[in-house]
Amino acid sequence: MNATLEPTAQKPNFTNIARHLSDAITSGHFAVGELLPTELELCKHYATSRHTIRAALAELTQLGLVSRKKNVGTRVIAAKPRSGFRPSLASVDDLVQFGAEHLRAVQKIEETVAVGLLAEELGCQEGTPWLRISSLRLVGDAQGSPIGWTDVYVDPEYKEIGELVRETPDVLISALIETRYGRQIAQIHQDIRAFSIEDGAMAKALGVAAGAAALKIVRRYLDEAGELFEASITVHPADRFSVSMRLQRSH
Repeated sequence: MNATLEPTAQKPNFTNIARHLSDAITSGHFAVGELLPTELELCKHYATSRHTIRAALAELTQLGLVSRKKNVGTRVIAAKPRSGFRPSLASVDDLVQFGAEHLRAVQKIEETVAVGLLAEELGCQEGTPWLRISSLRLVGDAQGSPIGWTDVYVDPEYKEIGELVRETPDVLISALIETRYGRQIAQIHQDIRAFSIEDGAMAKALGVAAGAAALKIVRRYLDEAGELFEASITVHPADRFSVSMRLQRSH
């Protein structure tokens, strides 16, 4: 390898590998202009598959840290990532891994009833009761900057999950429900739309002015029977969010 990487204590999923390599670049372990180790060397170092390594390198590319060329390798092109939040979520598994990258800081847990616009957004019947878990999403550790505000709505029968939500800020609530109750995500329906942050408390928590432009993401989580058991509404200030997708022609 070009330079010896320190081992990582994190599980070898692509987000943790991308974070480890990103830290190595920003700390100067890999200098601008230097080639990263080859895919095979990284596979051996992290004891994982080539597919996982390629996904991690794709994340570094999206952050603007590296460029990749066939028969040349992966070269460091910047010491700092681009500003903002740029998710690359292509599957349910990717979404679960995403939770470890952006910590949850719980603000409030309370029971509520969906009426009017909320019921319409969640895709549930008027008057449906929910347990609402309101959180800030942070970059990195608990002292990180907020990238968004999320209200997660779950079946009130799962109200004892509130303690787990606070204890495990790096695990998605849907993953906690699956582990504790065995209810697994089969589909996620997602809508993204323009939005302005009129809620003063939310704007203050996000560090923006009331009325600031934002994107609202509504996700509905369905089980194998097609039943809605969780929904979330996330608000990202406009300058902290972009969407990246990789599309491939089917044969």
